[in-house]
Amino acid sequence: MIVFFDGVCNLCTKSVQFIIERDKKKVFQFSSLQSAYAKRTLGFEATLQPPQSLLLVKENKVYSKSTAALLIAKELKGAWPLLTIFFIIPPFIRNYVYDWIAKNRYAWFGKTDQCWLPDPTLHQLFLEA
Repeated sequence: MIVFFDGVCNLCTKSVQFIIERDKKKVFQFSSLQSAYAKRTLGFEATLQPPQSLLLVKENKVYSKSTAALLIAKELKGAWPLLTIFFIIPPFIRNYVYDWIAKNRYAWFGKTDQCWLPDPTLHQLFLEA
């Protein structure tokens, strides 16, 4: 599974670090939405500026917003898979909350001038990092 994230967003970067720490099965790989890999793989999705969603590619299908976040949580160790209970909430409601956070993430958490680069021990998890 590949997680595409906004590489200049502090919240997104911290989310990736959070996933890595809890991905004991090592099912995830990562790429920033600003990368050449994302542009080749996703096409138009990766050209949105600023990127508005975390994307998950699982079994050649692209998931976005709250659905992507919940599918990621399902794979993490600990109690995080319990969050999948929120699948009972209709996507338009879940995504309304997701969009509100996405719209305000730079103001609340800040952003950087360039994409975050993982340390060498994590490099193998990143596609064109």
